Amino acid sequence: MHIGRSLFAPRPLLVRSRDRMAAAVVDGNRILRETIKRSVLRTLFAVVPGCWNSPQGAKRYLLTEDVLRLQGFQQQKLATKYRIYGKKDTYFRMIEEKLSENRLILRDELKILLHLCETKDDIEIAKRVIYRYHAENKNVAFAEFKFGPLFMRLCYELDLEESAFELIKDQALRGFFSDTTSFNILMDLLFAKGHYERALEVLLEMKRQGVKFNQETYLLAFALCYKLNSSESCKMCTTLLEDGQLRGDHLPRKGYYFAVAFALKQNDIAKANSFYSQIMDTETRICSNLKILLQAASGNLEDVVQTLETALESNTSDFVKKTEFCMQVLTTAREKLEENLSLCARFEAAFTKLQALGQTTSLTLDDLLCQTPPTKRRHLQLLKHNQVSRRTLRPLRNALLTE
Repeated sequence: MHIGRSLFAPRPLLVRSRDRMAAAVVDGNRILRETIKRSVLRTLFAVVPGCWNSPQGAKRYLLTEDVLRLQGFQQQKLATKYRIYGKKDTYFRMIEEKLSENRLILRDELKILLHLCETKDDIEIAKRVIYRYHAENKNVAFAEFKFGPLFMRLCYELDLEESAFELIKDQALRGFFSDTTSFNILMDLLFAKGHYERALEVLLEMKRQGVKFNQETYLLAFALCYKLNSSESCKMCTTLLEDGQLRGDHLPRKGYYFAVAFALKQNDIAKANSFYSQIMDTETRICSNLKILLQAASGNLEDVVQTLETALESNTSDFVKKTEFCMQVLTTAREKLEENLSLCARFEAAFTKLQALGQTTSLTLDDLLCQTPPTKRRHLQLLKHNQVSRRTLRPLRNALLTE
């Protein structure tokens, strides 16, 4: 027994020593992984400057982040780059070998490739892969995953609207961009860059391919017609609005704003009043300004002054945002009032008070129309986060019932 103890007594110490060494190796590997991860993230953030400093995320114009989903796309790019850190060139070579050897391109391979693209040269390779992938899968339903929006978000991020425009109009890729979102994202990008004619071509291509319009499509269409400001685009705007109503489509309220403003620009007062009468909620800043312009254009100068005086007399709480008028709109109304001295005096008095109370803005009506609307899902996401108890990590409703 004594010999046994002397032979086996040191072994637990050896095991504990090995355990400590193993733990040290694990800790060292963990620290190394974290260091590499931080280094990768610093590098990747440098590649996409400014995208994470602003709460709005990447740039956008008419469409909200709910539709564009650029932040989610950029986060996925970061995750993909981290996963194959240092192997991008190898991955691209493997894809090019597959292309040259006419081998099958898998869905996940194309997905990873699109998340790795950073330059125009990368996009050129991606385009070749897209053509091959579509040729191999054109007869297969794409319901499980749509690459169209993914490619459009990539082009949006890299400012490559020409590549996006080229592919979405190519008949060889008919069916690859079969979803509404792809067309909407491209139209928004072209609209933001002031390429209104090109964006209109995308809208017409969307109609030719039989892709269904949604609220965002109508909004972009009305905004394009408003910006083009021609008799042809005016007819198109009216036709789109009437056709959408006949089909029972839910037209966006902001689309009506553009329609009213466009009719005013075309000096079609009757049509502007008709469109304005169809807006359900007129208690908005844009509607208040459109109302002033409509009253002034219709010659209802007394109503103009009364609208401004009513805005001053409203007994709302200090915490409620009061009606705000564009200086540009007020200047237009003032020009109509110059010949009526009594109304002009009342207008100037109301104008002075509005300025003193901070109820005027230097933003033009065009600025208000083209502002990106607030994201709709933010509050819903906050509610979802709050549905889990922090203490029990169980669904909040069940946790409350048990407590």
